[in-house]
Amino acid sequence: MTSFNVPDLIRKKRDGEPHTRAELDHLVLGYTRGEVPDYQVSAWLMAVYLRGMSPQETADLTLVMAASGDELDLTGLPRTVDKHSTGGVGDKTSLILTPMLAALGLTVAKMSGRGLAHTGGTIDKLESFPGWTPELPEERFLAQAREIGLALVGQSRDLAPADGKLYALRDVTATVDCLPLIASSIMSKKLASGAHTVVLDVKVGAGAFMRTLDDGRALARAMVDIGTRASRLVRAVLTDMDAPLGHMAGNSLEVQEALATLRGEGPEDLTELCVALAVEALAAYGEDAGQAEARARATLTDGSALAKFRAFIAAQGGDASLVDEPARLDVAPGRAEVVAPSSGFVAGIDALAVGRAVLALGGGRHLLGETIDHGVGVELLKKPGERVEAGEAALRLYHRGGRGLETARALLTAGLSVSETAPAPQPLILGRES
Repeated sequence: MTSFNVPDLIRKKRDGEPHTRAELDHLVLGYTRGEVPDYQVSAWLMAVYLRGMSPQETADLTLVMAASGDELDLTGLPRTVDKHSTGGVGDKTSLILTPMLAALGLTVAKMSGRGLAHTGGTIDKLESFPGWTPELPEERFLAQAREIGLALVGQSRDLAPADGKLYALRDVTATVDCLPLIASSIMSKKLASGAHTVVLDVKVGAGAFMRTLDDGRALARAMVDIGTRASRLVRAVLTDMDAPLGHMAGNSLEVQEALATLRGEGPEDLTELCVALAVEALAAYGEDAGQAEARARATLTDGSALAKFRAFIAAQGGDASLVDEPARLDVAPGRAEVVAPSSGFVAGIDALAVGRAVLALGGGRHLLGETIDHGVGVELLKKPGERVEAGEAALRLYHRGGRGLETARALLTAGLSVSETAPAPQPLILGRES
């Protein structure tokens, strides 16, 4: 067996030389096992941050991280597809898209995460249904995916554990904002999750991790390239996140909006995005785009996607009666409003401000493991481009006992802008990579 010296690997990357797969195996897996100390990996991460990685190095790093723990075997399931969003505000897309894909004959056997900071998590939203559990034994998980076409569980600690250890170290060494490390972090979990096809929703804008279109496109291309080198079908859609998606932000509120969308009654932007992502999944399996769009839209009007969602909630222990009676979901009783300072058109509603407002109200967490209030949130009564009169309510806050209300109101007031003229319409779909 070849022996590697870690200081030599640090020096190699410091000098801009590429690593081999075997070198990355030694360094990353050694760190995961506790054989390589934090201080050496910290030095290596900074060298990567400053020198970057080639596409092949990035793919090799991703494969090493994916192989560092459990890997799901989905080869026994038909037409598997996974979806990942890089994080946004009001992004309840997975609640709608996954049952759509199941209704379209694809199989979604997916691991999802919880929210942290201003970005909400799919698991948190689903736990708005009393009794619903994100924990399934693997045998039952696979059986449910085969039977219903949809099974969704929380991310296992044994899935790509190297990513968890490296991310924790990146967070305290100022190396989070590094394209190859971001791309490999996301894709290592997707590869370990086992799906043949991966559809990526790369958010761009004020409420997203990638603030500019150029940065978002670079990340999308890097992730698609990793997938290609790993023999997976990966397609990415770049979408705007300057303003929240849909009208609702907050767990139960987003579930209510997702259910309305599954009935064909959802906001235009949310429906557009879900259809676009479904088309990408079907196109990856060779379906004509025009036919794919018509079929995807039909699932939101013929009841087939809603039926899949109802069956999915029931299968994982949730109160499925709430699917048909969403008004019974827990929503905080307190109400407050933010009004327009002048008459005109809503020029902007800062997505990050909305996310932080939900966090202040108790609907998000500062640290993993914190409990959250599923019932609080923010409703956009007006969307960018819509007319508003001075003193008219533009945003509504749902709070419990006034917790965090003043902070949330201040954030929303600062994030709301009104102009005399209507702003130019901004497209939701900013680009595609495949």
